[in-house]
Amino acid sequence: MTLLRLEGVSTGYGKVKVLWEIDLELAAGEIMLLLGANGAGKSTILRVVAGLAPCWSGRIELDGEPIQSLAPAQRMRRSIAYMSETGVFSQLTVAENLRLGGYFLGRAQARRRAEDLYTLFPDLAERRAGRPASGGQRKMLAMAKALVAEPRLVLMDEPSAGLAPTFVKQVIDTLRVARTGGSALLIAEQNDAFLELGDRGALIAGGRVRLSGPRAALEKNNEIKAAYFGLGVS
Repeated sequence: MTLLRLEGVSTGYGKVKVLWEIDLELAAGEIMLLLGANGAGKSTILRVVAGLAPCWSGRIELDGEPIQSLAPAQRMRRSIAYMSETGVFSQLTVAENLRLGGYFLGRAQARRRAEDLYTLFPDLAERRAGRPASGGQRKMLAMAKALVAEPRLVLMDEPSAGLAPTFVKQVIDTLRVARTGGSALLIAEQNDAFLELGDRGALIAGGRVRLSGPRAALEKNNEIKAAYFGLGVS
């Protein structure tokens, strides 16, 4: 069943257009990767779905209902979570960040979910009363904060950014486990290690969807390889 659909979505910042008529579909429980070089428009797709960038034209649907006119908080209430590249409040403790992520849950449910996530992220359990001690821990906290409310749709912007290869593998393994909770993941990435995680992917270049398809087809595509090295596509 289609959970998220973008039809002809265009947007930008100020007077600068960044996305041109984006068409995408994401099924419930599916993982889809938005692939491409820096500046391709991947992050802007996530932001327009989250309501953090305006939808200039086109339609964004969640469960067949238009959401492009809803405020970000209203989209959160409809079970959409957004993880930015930073993703955490650095002045707050691990536990306080998770409490904010579960803001729309009841207190007892939020506590139970936090304990579940401490099992999934054991490094965070050790730091629950303090702040993350490293970039890897901050990234894990950002992921946990996005997952704590068990959203139906999670938007993740560059979860591997700034991480050492060992932490990248840990992120991929954690997301593979997290998907068993039923959340659909839309992930903007340019680390090719993430190809093993996605069910499908879309190559974004110049603010447009250049190609899309199942993972197996994309892994062999020369345009995908070129995008990872920032060579662009013709």
